Amino acid sequence: MSKLGALFRPKQDVDMSEGNILRHLINYSFPLMLGNVFQILYHTVDTWVLGNYVGGNAYSAVGSVGSITTLLVGLFMGLSSGAGVVISQHYGAKQEDKVQEAVHTSILMTLLLGVLFTFVGIAITPVMLNLMNMPPEAMGDATTYLTIYFAGITGLMLYNIGAGILRAVGDSQRPFYFLVVCAVLNTILDLLFVIFLKGYIPGVAGVALATALSQFISAILVLITLMRNTNCIRLSLRKLKIHWTVLKKILTVGIPAALQMAITSFSNIFVQSYINHFGTACMGGWTSYSKIDSVVMIPMSSISLASTTFVGQNLGKNQVERARKGVTTALLLAITTTILISIPIIIFAPSLAYFFNDEPAINYHAELMLRWMTPFYFLSSFTNIYTGALRGSGNSKAPMIITLASYVAFRQIYLFIMSRVCNKVLPIIMGYPAGWLLCAILLTIYYHKVNLGKTRLVEDN
Repeated sequence: MSKLGALFRPKQDVDMSEGNILRHLINYSFPLMLGNVFQILYHTVDTWVLGNYVGGNAYSAVGSVGSITTLLVGLFMGLSSGAGVVISQHYGAKQEDKVQEAVHTSILMTLLLGVLFTFVGIAITPVMLNLMNMPPEAMGDATTYLTIYFAGITGLMLYNIGAGILRAVGDSQRPFYFLVVCAVLNTILDLLFVIFLKGYIPGVAGVALATALSQFISAILVLITLMRNTNCIRLSLRKLKIHWTVLKKILTVGIPAALQMAITSFSNIFVQSYINHFGTACMGGWTSYSKIDSVVMIPMSSISLASTTFVGQNLGKNQVERARKGVTTALLLAITTTILISIPIIIFAPSLAYFFNDEPAINYHAELMLRWMTPFYFLSSFTNIYTGALRGSGNSKAPMIITLASYVAFRQIYLFIMSRVCNKVLPIIMGYPAGWLLCAILLTIYYHKVNLGKTRLVEDN
């Protein structure tokens, strides 16, 4: 019990404005990577349970709506990243009163958005599924999953904003511990609802309910941690208030970041609609591929978050040159790690495909996607790291515009042409690497021309 209680006691923050850059990035990123692994793990358990205990249609239906949940969650996570940037810069500038204002503003904003997302998400579920050309045999399961998912989305949002607050001041360890709890609980509930209570709870509903309940538990844990803090990020329910000046700063970063994440997810929905035309076997292959894709993306997303916090804290202290050194180090770290992960995935593609499902038609498409797309993942390192760095500086508009040009305009033109010139799966999915390449080139050029110090969100003391 004493070890469990230690999780909720104040923990020393990490000041990234001094000390070894590589060590800071690794120490910060490693718990994030492990946390993402556990997050992928409990989504993988969902997929495994569906594929082995519910059926192929349920497996394909739930997998195909992943782009919808990513879209709506991405909108909020973009807004919450705005809070993290504001907090990290004020923390670096040692402006504790502003940190307090940002903490309470962001928590209240999250509660309000959680209610909004719940009702809007449930209301527009049928519309979104129809736009995605969801096959009739998968429509019922997809609707059930999304309805329960949106009913519990406030828990996911509260966890993310609370974890973002902790990470903004350098504490990436405790959010990882809470994700472990969430993953273990989700696995237990999956087995309980789908296998042992299958006569009382439909399979898809059981998986969705397990996810929603485990996310609420992780949200409660992170909120308790903030309330028991004694430093500048301490949360007090009586102090929940919208501080409009701080909210404006949060939205200045958060809205473009949210739109960027939504743009990426929105383009994924378009790709999903093209893939759905090839039938449920191709949909299932895409679902399996997407799970492995998430693993490859872990280093990039984790190191990107590290670069955001690193740049934020250093610019808060007006250390522009150190911020740039951190970005270069983060980029090299991301590329190296991604290549090391990609190689075994390419080699063992057939075995990985069969891990999720034993239907040959599904696994044929999964293996095809793995072999052709994995070699190009290193390109996303440029996109993720430079986006994280620019966002940490307070500039999230440029990455949004570049993403819009690469992932929506260019990719949709590409898909439109390919679907008419050669209507086959492989040319369609190669729209992803093409978009990655264009985005990486544009962001690299922009980053090396911009002055990071110009977009600081804090005033000097």
